[in-house]
Amino acid sequence: MTETTANSTKKMAILVFLIGITFVLHTLKSLIIPLLLAVIFAILIFPIQILIERKLKFNRLFATISSIFILFVVTLFLTITIIFQLQNLFDDTSLYVDKLSQIYENFIEGIEHTFHISKRYSLLNQNFNFGAFLKRNFDQISSFALEWGTVLSNLILIPIYMFFFLYYRKFFRTFAYKLFKSKTKSIINSVILKVYNIQRNYLMGLLKVILIVGVLNSIGLLFLGIDNAIFFGFFGAILLVVPYVGIIVGSLLPALIALVTKDSYWYTIGVIAVFGIIQFFEGYLITPQIVGDKVSVNAFAAILALLGFAMLWGVAGMVVALPVTATLKILLDHSKNYEAYGFIIGAPNDKLLRSEARHRLKKWQNNK
Repeated sequence: MTETTANSTKKMAILVFLIGITFVLHTLKSLIIPLLLAVIFAILIFPIQILIERKLKFNRLFATISSIFILFVVTLFLTITIIFQLQNLFDDTSLYVDKLSQIYENFIEGIEHTFHISKRYSLLNQNFNFGAFLKRNFDQISSFALEWGTVLSNLILIPIYMFFFLYYRKFFRTFAYKLFKSKTKSIINSVILKVYNIQRNYLMGLLKVILIVGVLNSIGLLFLGIDNAIFFGFFGAILLVVPYVGIIVGSLLPALIALVTKDSYWYTIGVIAVFGIIQFFEGYLITPQIVGDKVSVNAFAAILALLGFAMLWGVAGMVVALPVTATLKILLDHSKNYEAYGFIIGAPNDKLLRSEARHRLKKWQNNK
């Protein structure tokens, strides 16, 4: 009885701890998100910092400031461009709503005429305001897109955090030695190197994928004659940082522009087809070839991570979900008590995915 009570108490304590840590993480979103983004950006520009320090022989202070300034200029340019373009797009929301409302009414009238539906039962006579419905969804789409823009717009805290991460990197490494005294320095260095490599490889691979997909999107939209084709092509590619969801939002905007500005619905279908085909090749050919298994997180764990981090931190959570999950996997892999959790997060090897039917058939033939 005592052992049962102890186990129940332990499980309850774990549950209370998980609830508490979730509450804390959600409450401290404004503190944690800039820190995580600062870590990711610091890893991204660390090769530039090393180049300035070792090749140009500058001291660490100047190299840190220079590398952060380079990233600051690039990020500021991209953020201003995206927000300006999106603001111009959503300034014409009423025009789009009126145009889509007219398309909707014509579509309903066409169905009623084709199937001889009485005007008494027309959907246009029901208490459903399609214009108001569109306006609400326009607001949601615009808030998603603009919120994604604000993920990169905190240009005060993130550079400050990056400065300390880069300038104090040996100081933080020494802190890790003191924190994990039971581990040797070689083991700690190995874990740090693995975390750095997996983040760097993922980020560099993601940048290559964004460039390739952006070019392909732009070519497809230019071929269809869509306004601002290059912007929408690369905007949809940049949204790949939000897996699965980003590409959907990225395709909806040019599809909407095609629906409103073109005289045929085929342009809208063409835009969706272009993004769909490119997304297919991105998911099954481009990303696997460039990024490969460097993240080592299986698809099921990735989807759960995206949903969980989205519920916890919104769009910003979806941006950092995969890097954080990949880092967590490495830490779990090096913990004897939690190694199984690292295993379930990781990508299964071919042996675990191989069908046993062929092996059983071969064994049966040999016995025969």
